[in-house]
Amino acid sequence: MPRSALVLLAPGFEEIEATCPIDLLRRAEVQVTVAAVGEDLLVTGRSELTLYADCPLSEVSGQEFDLLVLPGGPAVFELREQPRALDLIRRFHLEGRIIGAICAAPLLLLDAGLLPGPRHTAHGSVADELPDLVTGSETITEGTLITSRGAGTAVSFGLALVCALCGPEAAEAIRQSIHAPSS
Repeated sequence: MPRSALVLLAPGFEEIEATCPIDLLRRAEVQVTVAAVGEDLLVTGRSELTLYADCPLSEVSGQEFDLLVLPGGPAVFELREQPRALDLIRRFHLEGRIIGAICAAPLLLLDAGLLPGPRHTAHGSVADELPDLVTGSETITEGTLITSRGAGTAVSFGLALVCALCGPEAAEAIRQSIHAPSS
């Protein structure tokens, strides 16, 4: 059965942190659904790139996915105010499914009650709210949580997601095919 991932997009998302994992997961033949948090399928990121989501989040509420991807950027601060997004994160966690959060998105893990606890990293700008974050690692996999520091670590983050879903061989094959440095 093919693996599946759900990527949440809200206005102000960090484009690299969304598109890089989407691309790498699709290269690994993961079925990726990009869901707009609002009803508008055209979602504009922080750098004014507009992505066309597959569907609104409301249309996938009953579907099962193996992975939830939370890009960072200013969108995180809107998502922190959305109970539906936080409930989704809690449900993934309670069901033992993988959650990836990059940049400021680990704040959503905090708001959902998953942090502090597992080792995690995030963008330095959120260190005041996440004082236990690990600053010396690009990406950290701790149980079913995968966190990463920011746009500059998007490839590392995407490969960690592929590794978690498809195994280290798949992640290594993709890493080599895109000439990414080994970690």
